[in-house]
Amino acid sequence: MDDRPFEGLDPATLAVRDLIGGSRRLVGRMAQRMDMGVNDMSAIGELVQHGPMGASELADRLGIRTASVTLLIDRLERAGHVRRVRDTADRRRVTVSVTESARAASYAAWAPLVLAIDAYCASLPEPERAGVLIFFEHLTGVVTALTR
Repeated sequence: MDDRPFEGLDPATLAVRDLIGGSRRLVGRMAQRMDMGVNDMSAIGELVQHGPMGASELADRLGIRTASVTLLIDRLERAGHVRRVRDTADRRRVTVSVTESARAASYAAWAPLVLAIDAYCASLPEPERAGVLIFFEHLTGVVTALTR
C-alpha cells in the first residue's frame, strides 16, 4: 500500500489511529482471555451495551452476514453466553439476549479499563473535558457516517 497520501497527518489524527489500533489489540486479548473469538466477544459486548436484539440487527452491528451471525449465536448459546427468546407479540421474531454469567464476565473483563478511563476523564478540568467530548462526538459522527 502506498503510504504517501497519509504523510503529514495531524498528530491528533495519528493519536486517534493509535487509539483505534490499541483498542483492536485489546479486544483480541480480551477475547483470548474469555476463550472466544473476537466476533463472539464483540457480540456479547453489543448485547450488554444495547440489550436484546434480533439476529439481523446483531449482524448489522457486527458487520457480518446474517448466516454468519446465526452460527455465532449457536456457538454462544451452546457455551451458555446467550439465549434466544421468542417475542410474545410476534412468535416469528426471536431476540437474542446475554446471560447473567456472560454479562458478569464481560463486566469483570472490561471494568478495569472503563474505570481507569472514567477516572482520567473525571479528572480533566471542565473546559478541557468539554473539548474532548466535542472531539469524540464529532469523530463518532464521522465513523458512523462512513459505516452506513
